[in-house]
Amino acid sequence: MSPRRILTALPVFNEERHVGTVLDVVRRYSQDVIVVDDGSSDRTPELLSRRMDVRTLTHEVNQGYGAALRTAFDYALENEYDVLVTIDCDGQHEPKLIPELAAALFPKDDEPFDMISGSRYLKTFEGDSAPPEQRRKINHEITQWLNRRFAWGLTDAFCGFKAYRVPALSQLKITDLGYAMPLQLWVQAARWQWRIKEFPVPLVYLDEERSFGGSLDNAQRRLLHYYDVLHKEIAAMHFPCDVADAAAPVAT
Repeated sequence: MSPRRILTALPVFNEERHVGTVLDVVRRYSQDVIVVDDGSSDRTPELLSRRMDVRTLTHEVNQGYGAALRTAFDYALENEYDVLVTIDCDGQHEPKLIPELAAALFPKDDEPFDMISGSRYLKTFEGDSAPPEQRRKINHEITQWLNRRFAWGLTDAFCGFKAYRVPALSQLKITDLGYAMPLQLWVQAARWQWRIKEFPVPLVYLDEERSFGGSLDNAQRRLLHYYDVLHKEIAAMHFPCDVADAAAPVAT
C-alpha cells in the first residue's frame, strides 16, 4: 500500500503575529501545507508571499472561519488527499501532534474513522490554560446538547484541531461561513453516521479577547445563534428516525 497523502490546512485572518512562527513548526510535521488567507488586511498576505514551502489560497474579502475551512475541504477533495488535518494559526495548537491525529484515523484492528476531533477537556496537560469563562460555559452547554441529541460522549465541540478522512468530506454541504460552522459539521456528521473519535490536546488560550463578529461578541446572543444553527441544520438534514440512537459515531 502506498503511503497516505496528508494535507495540513490553516485558516488565517489577520495573524501577522503568529503566522510565521506557526508555519515554521507545522512544516516540521507536515510535508503538504496550505494556508487559506480569509481576506487579511494586516501584513499576513505579505508574510505569506515570501514563503515557498506552503501554498496560499486567498479569499479577496473576509468571508469567515467556516468559509476558510470549506475552501480547505474543497482543495483536499480536488487534489485527492487521503487525510486533511486542520489546525488554527493563533498558536493554540501543537503542530507536533499532526502525525498522531492523522494516524488515529486508521486503527490497526478496526474500520477507519471519518474524523478525529481534538479535545482540550479530555485530558489534563501540564501548563494548561484557564479557559475564558463564557467561552468554556458555551462550549460545555453546546457539547452536552449534542451528546443528548445524538447519544455521543463528546467533551469539546469547538476545537479546530481535527483530522478528516478526505473521501468523507464529499458528504458535507457547508453553508455556515462563520464560527458556527462546526455545529453544522457535527449535525451532518451525525446524519451520515460518521465514525468519530476524540483525541486529547493541550488547553491553550492566547487570544482571550477574540472577536466573533458584531452582536456575536455578546455571549448570550452567540449561544442563541448556535442553537438556531443547530435546529435549522437538523431540520434541513431530514434525519431518519433511528439516527439519533445510532451507535456509529463513537467519541471515546
